Amino acid sequence: MIESLIGFGIVLLLVLLRIPIAFAMGLVGMVGLTYETSFRAAISMVGRLIIDTSQDYGLSVIPLFILMGLFVNKGGISRELYNVSNAFLGHFRGGLAMATILACGGFAAICGSSLATAATMSKVAMPEMRKFGYADSLSTASIAAGGTLGILIPPSVILVIYGLLTETSIGKLFVAGIIPGFLGILLYMVAVKITVMRNPEAGPAGTRATWRERFNALGHVWAVLLLFGLVIGGLYGALDFWPINLAFSPTEAAGMGSAGAFLIALARGGISWKGLSEVLQETALTTASLFAVLIGAWIFSNFVNLAGLPEALLAAVTAFDLGPWVVMGLILLIYIVLGCVFESMSMLLLTVPIFFPLVNSLGFDPVWFGIIVVVVTEISLITPPVGLNVFVLKSVVGDVTTATIFKGVTPFWMMDIVRLILLLLFPTLVLFLPSQM
Repeated sequence: MIESLIGFGIVLLLVLLRIPIAFAMGLVGMVGLTYETSFRAAISMVGRLIIDTSQDYGLSVIPLFILMGLFVNKGGISRELYNVSNAFLGHFRGGLAMATILACGGFAAICGSSLATAATMSKVAMPEMRKFGYADSLSTASIAAGGTLGILIPPSVILVIYGLLTETSIGKLFVAGIIPGFLGILLYMVAVKITVMRNPEAGPAGTRATWRERFNALGHVWAVLLLFGLVIGGLYGALDFWPINLAFSPTEAAGMGSAGAFLIALARGGISWKGLSEVLQETALTTASLFAVLIGAWIFSNFVNLAGLPEALLAAVTAFDLGPWVVMGLILLIYIVLGCVFESMSMLLLTVPIFFPLVNSLGFDPVWFGIIVVVVTEISLITPPVGLNVFVLKSVVGDVTTATIFKGVTPFWMMDIVRLILLLLFPTLVLFLPSQM
């Protein structure tokens, strides 16, 4: 146990020294395995792990979902989703901020990345909100918070990685994320409402769209809505009826999604030979970096397991007679603290191999725990002093201070805490849909 704690501490130190997390975990894991066994055994184990990971059919879901998100982005869907949301909500006080959150949720459902959602929607929504006189604190906060929906609403790359790390059904994780995702959208809208009730000038009402304009806006996004329905419906089994009988595995769903997104981008004229080359290159680079991180995480995980950390944690819990919910509370507290320092993917890969065996042995559902981990990770994205979504937004907008954004984000952060409490108190919010599969 001591060896694994030292290893964990060294990884933290290396990451803080700006060593890429993939190399930090891989290096420490390799040295740790050598210490626990021998160099020959360690190098053989690591070599086999790299080969098995690169040849794993299940992992092909990652580049396919990345490809799907990039094709959708090329098709200009982000602006159209915002236009639809604005057409229905823009005439309310704070309506543009609500429309931004709804558009973020829609874009996140296809993109699967929080940082990409925040960066993309800031370019679309920020100019519109400034045009109507919205306070920068509310404008930036709604984009930063809305962007966090990207890692929960399926298809989500981070849920895929959690599923692979813990051998949990990716299909069930995707379906489990739907209700918490929509709950997040609803509570973020409540946060906007609270903000404009306290300060009506922060979010003035926009112009009311006619029903003709609303239906016209909807006409531009029907293909994307159909694509989302196809991917999730196939995963959930909702399309498994005569005469279509469509039911997908996660990998098949990702393939259908990426092919559908390509056809949508092609039909809209949003893709050229140059654009296609750029999309494929970005997909390859992103996939390579994620695979490197995954391999590093598995090397470190093998070392941690061999050193006996999960068993030691379970023994400590038994010795101190801590109840399961006390342990869960401590784990969530650790996540929130780490979220102030670490990026979400790093935090997930570093902690799940340590905490999951303990949580599983205490009888918690692995699907439920996966969603809880992702929600806590979402909270970390807008938690000071790091809050990565805040800094992404600051880099894109430029002329707004981080203090202003963090001030605006506070009601949204509080709503995230409310959502976390609801999911802890009522696990059925997470587990109802997976139980129907």
